[in-house]
Amino acid sequence: MDNVSNIEKILKDHDSFTLKRYRYSKLRKITRSFKDKLGEGGFGMVNVVNLLGFCLHRSKRALIYEYMVNGSLDKYIYSEESKMALGWEKLQQIAIGIARGLEYLHRGCNTRIIHFDIKPHNVLLDEDFCPKIADFGLAKLCHLKDSALSIAEARGTIGFIAPEVFSRGFGAVSTKSDVYSYGMVLFDMVGGRTNAKENTENSSEAYFPNWIYDCLVKDLESHEVTCETEEIARKMTLVAMWCIQTRPVNRPSISRVIEMLENNINALEIPPKPFFSCPSPLQCFST
Repeated sequence: MDNVSNIEKILKDHDSFTLKRYRYSKLRKITRSFKDKLGEGGFGMVNVVNLLGFCLHRSKRALIYEYMVNGSLDKYIYSEESKMALGWEKLQQIAIGIARGLEYLHRGCNTRIIHFDIKPHNVLLDEDFCPKIADFGLAKLCHLKDSALSIAEARGTIGFIAPEVFSRGFGAVSTKSDVYSYGMVLFDMVGGRTNAKENTENSSEAYFPNWIYDCLVKDLESHEVTCETEEIARKMTLVAMWCIQTRPVNRPSISRVIEMLENNINALEIPPKPFFSCPSPLQCFST
């Protein structure tokens, strides 16, 4: 009962929280015995999924979030069905929305929040395809005065994890780790939309950032941008390349990312080519 009282006191003391408490039996009924998982985690801004209520019944604990009618981003960017494809302008709006959600987590809260698992599956879309960041199961709090965070082990999803998260030799873990993951999401949004057929020999052995960088430079040097949709695709790719720079210090802040996406492509420079090399065996997987 002490835990219940403490939680209710916290909610009462914070006027910004207007949460409803649910009985476990009712929650089980309305979720069809917890058959569907709609997402985890949320805060009070437009690009982060909204927390509606909670359930605390003995060992049974649950959080209730708003229903996102269009599901997660991955089903649109990975789908081969044309009816599921999103236009470039919509993709750019979604990309900016995700970045604004991260900006809120990194700068807009009383405590800085590092998500650690930014990926298309954790971006939910409402009826207007407004993106909302979800699933805070791996998130960590970081004091606003601290620029770096100490973690005991690597966390995140393979393919989206920043190098410094599994090897401190690349730099300190910080909000820039989310920026790296965001850059990989941008690549998936661009690549999934265009269904790029360009391949490379021994592609399974190629370091993806190097490969995509070479493709980008080749494309930019070959011809000028001829239409607005092509500009959006190239701009998203350029921004993604900046986001996945190997060392955190070379990546832009998420606020700078928003500026880059909203500005003209001519204002963007081609980033340096990422280079991946584990500093030393002793530094790899160190904490």
